[in-house]
Amino acid sequence: MAFLDRMERRFGWLAFPGFLRFYVLFHILTYGLLLIRPDLQELLVFDRGRIMSGEVWRLVTFLFASSGFLSLSVVNIVFLFFVVQLIFMFSDGLESVWGTFRTSMYCYLGILTYIVINFLLGSIQIDSKFYLYSSVIFAFATYYPKVEIRLMMLIPVQVRFIAIGTVFLILLPVLKHPISLVVWIPLLLIYFSNYILFVGIPALRGGARLAQSAKRRRAFKSKQIPDSEAFHRCAVCKRTDVSDPELEFRIGADGREYCEEHLPKP
Repeated sequence: MAFLDRMERRFGWLAFPGFLRFYVLFHILTYGLLLIRPDLQELLVFDRGRIMSGEVWRLVTFLFASSGFLSLSVVNIVFLFFVVQLIFMFSDGLESVWGTFRTSMYCYLGILTYIVINFLLGSIQIDSKFYLYSSVIFAFATYYPKVEIRLMMLIPVQVRFIAIGTVFLILLPVLKHPISLVVWIPLLLIYFSNYILFVGIPALRGGARLAQSAKRRRAFKSKQIPDSEAFHRCAVCKRTDVSDPELEFRIGADGREYCEEHLPKP
């Protein structure tokens, strides 16, 4: 994307190597903190009124204020370890495809859209971390669909199937309450605008270019004169005035036609 190339030249300092790694680790640290001091969660969650009153730290802390786990258990620890390993792999994979700057911009845009939506919805709490991780899964699965991981370190699963399962989890509330479709679809488009802009649109453009190229090749071939209709043909190399329009042909002493490279010497 030319726009991102220009941005990288001007704002390359915004690149954050391993941003996703630090993001998920900070999430785990916040989870541990809240296990020790659950009362602190009230200070971290999103609250538009309090943010407007000066508690601006909530714009960042709400991203980590809820981990989805309310207690410490062996299952939770194993699952979190598995998630951290996955995010590390996804981070390295995307940075190898896009580079540090674009991967950082992908995450920044995702976070920005979550902040904007929370402001629009006011006091409604949105589990924003889930959508950022989901967009990362979708991007990684687009570039590495057949990479195989071991789910919970036991079951081999390709990343594309994890992405499909994530789509189902996202659409589950809509499937349960179809009437909310009008509200959820626009929100989901905003939530995943980073995926649409960084992956979806370029993929569509690439597919369109491939289709146009194939169409041009078919049109060119259909307009070509069949080799059987050539007016001149070399008796040695079999090249014709159709296969090589710049080639000159001569009649040899034996009455046969030759290209100038294979014309027998008198």
